[in-house]
Amino acid sequence: MPRLIVQRFLQFIPVLLVSTMLVFTVVRLAPGDPATAQFGPRASDARYADAVRLYREQLGLSKPIYIQYLLWLKQVARGNFGDSIRSNQPVLFVIAQKLPATLELAFAGILFGLVLGIPLAIVAALRRGSIFDTIATVLSVIGLAIPGFWLGMLLLYVFALTLHVLPASGFTPLTQDPGRNLRQLIMPMITLGVYELALVTRFLRAEMIEVMGNDYIRSARAKGLAERTVIVRHALKNAMIPLVTVIALEVGYLLGGVVVVEQVFGWSGIGWLVFQAISNRDYPIIQGVVVMIAVGYSFANLFADILYAWLDPRISYQN
Repeated sequence: MPRLIVQRFLQFIPVLLVSTMLVFTVVRLAPGDPATAQFGPRASDARYADAVRLYREQLGLSKPIYIQYLLWLKQVARGNFGDSIRSNQPVLFVIAQKLPATLELAFAGILFGLVLGIPLAIVAALRRGSIFDTIATVLSVIGLAIPGFWLGMLLLYVFALTLHVLPASGFTPLTQDPGRNLRQLIMPMITLGVYELALVTRFLRAEMIEVMGNDYIRSARAKGLAERTVIVRHALKNAMIPLVTVIALEVGYLLGGVVVVEQVFGWSGIGWLVFQAISNRDYPIIQGVVVMIAVGYSFANLFADILYAWLDPRISYQN
């Protein structure tokens, strides 16, 4: 296992370099820069040309892109991600303030998909070809096809504007008011979790159908094991192995894909922070979030590898 951790760390380095280089280049090639966002319409006024130029020099934007990247990388290697251009606060501090909200939403979305998707997939696989299986398959296709922003606005219209049973937007920390936090979490969780539910149902159903036809399942039944034991301990455990990979990949998607959901529901997390940073051309925040997502993605894959060994003892990382 220590060797696996070292290997994943070595793989993480090129992922971090490539992702940060791409983002570093793209955000600087996009129209506008922090000076434009700071000065607004005055940035194009000749009377403010010297002030704009000095501001860009203070931020190091007058240097070539590759020099800016190397200087930033040098600071990151020392644990310094710089300060937010907008708030003048350390990047790590700003991200640490918003990260718990995003982790809560992402965890709730995955949990929603797993808790509902796993039993739905099992029943659909065991009743293959039945009306229940057909309904589950159709619903999973719909869940994969529905845009998140459309579903979010539909939930807002029904539960917040029409029925008035849930708050329309906002975020209250769980430690401050658990009841209000959970009420605010319901609609964003469903919006994010419907896709996960559809993905888990569709993928696990196919895996369960394949596993249930294997010889060791027939052998387990021939030994007189209870059907529930055969399904849970033999079929489901083996069918979950490929699903772990899918869920690990989805962690990266959730960390980077909550931008729309957080904007729709006013959920003040990393997605909201990135949206504001892009609008303000706050380069240090954007780059810090990219590093955070890359780290989260790498840890998710490491956790998936550890789960492989638990689900299937034949998998070994010793060699």
